[in-house]
Amino acid sequence: MSVQTPLRLLELAAGSLLKDEASAIAALGFLPTELFPPLFMKVFYGRCTETLKAMVRAWPFVHLPLGGLMHIPHEGTLEATLDGLNALLTHKVHPRRCKLQVLDLRNTGQNFWSIMWSGDMHHGSSSSLMAPVSEESLRKGRPLDPLEWMADRRDSIHLCCKKLMIDSILIKNIMKFLHLMPLDSLQEVQVNCIWQLSALSLFAPLLGQMHSVQRLILSPILVSAFEEQEQEVVQFTSQFLKLHRLWDLSMECPSFLSGHLDQMLKCLKTGLENLAIMHYLLTESDLTHLSQCLSISQLKGLDLSGFVLTKFRPVICQILLGKVAATVRELSLDECGILDSQLEAILPALSLCFQLWYFSLRGNILSMAAMEKLLLHTAGLPNLRKEVYPAPRESYSSQGVLLQGRLAQLQAGLKEILKVLGQSRTIWLSSSPFLHYQWFFTSAYFKGKCWLGDLI
Repeated sequence: MSVQTPLRLLELAAGSLLKDEASAIAALGFLPTELFPPLFMKVFYGRCTETLKAMVRAWPFVHLPLGGLMHIPHEGTLEATLDGLNALLTHKVHPRRCKLQVLDLRNTGQNFWSIMWSGDMHHGSSSSLMAPVSEESLRKGRPLDPLEWMADRRDSIHLCCKKLMIDSILIKNIMKFLHLMPLDSLQEVQVNCIWQLSALSLFAPLLGQMHSVQRLILSPILVSAFEEQEQEVVQFTSQFLKLHRLWDLSMECPSFLSGHLDQMLKCLKTGLENLAIMHYLLTESDLTHLSQCLSISQLKGLDLSGFVLTKFRPVICQILLGKVAATVRELSLDECGILDSQLEAILPALSLCFQLWYFSLRGNILSMAAMEKLLLHTAGLPNLRKEVYPAPRESYSSQGVLLQGRLAQLQAGLKEILKVLGQSRTIWLSSSPFLHYQWFFTSAYFKGKCWLGDLI
């Protein structure tokens, strides 16, 4: 007979206890600490709600990372957990061994479960351990709102939420939800739906209460032609005065800021590491204010995709690139209407971005001659690892049709330039954004040999 491993013995012991739920509950006071995590996993996935309540009341660790187990429908088990926690709150005398202080509902804690129950994490999260639940039983069950549960016990429980993702356009529901939350603990906020400007105006005062937020991502904001904007702009931009930890800001289609970007920039009180303002009708004054903003002097990522830069004086773009040249690592200027003259104007500043490792110019219209100059000016950037450029305009017919044979010839010319430079570089050539094709080639210079990747 083979010798049982300690892991197997623990599993057998946990399974044996669960054959009699009443005995399992009675044994919790004597159960070795190392048996609690594997037993809890089996209780949780088996929906043994009474044992689950009892285990919460006797939990021998400070931290219970429940979110790491909540991969599938969990309404009944979550409610049982909260019932067990409620019993601790309502009884002045706690079980002797209970040390629970933190109930963590985030999708983290897998390390805790895998370390305490080493080697069985995959098995433990399997749906085969779940007791079957019919759709009818879920419909009959009362929906549980953990936020309302915690709000009713705010004197005993401190709720900490670090990441908020908003996917609903119903601003009234969102406001009700946010008023139940401790906004000052939020570190990341994503608005993943399209709002009207009036909705953003309602959200703005709550944003100002999110003093710890570090990352803010906003989806497009729709503006009516008949909507008064000035008050809403001030309402939104003034909140940045209170965001003292913000380092990552991303906004898509913030048309309400056109001509008013300076109002937001002057309210920034921290140095940003990443800034993305995309598909935005930028005015020259907006671009000027951006190039003068002190908060971008340490940027590592800058994404201005969708800015139409053709109508602006090139010197402003030169100043902007010069402002971030010492630190920027990722630079995206996709679909900016950049032509040969605009590219040539920024090449000297671009050649000084020595930290740059990703550079994208997709969707712009550049000639083969401009592409050659681009490769030469970026040859001295030691960290550049990924380059995404448009296929040269000579690759297209007068009707805008991509000519694959012509493209292959131009690729060969670009490859020859890299061979002369003696560089190994990976470059993606992107065709018109309306065609959705991409070509990839790598030029590697080893003992005079150079190779070209396949069409993908």
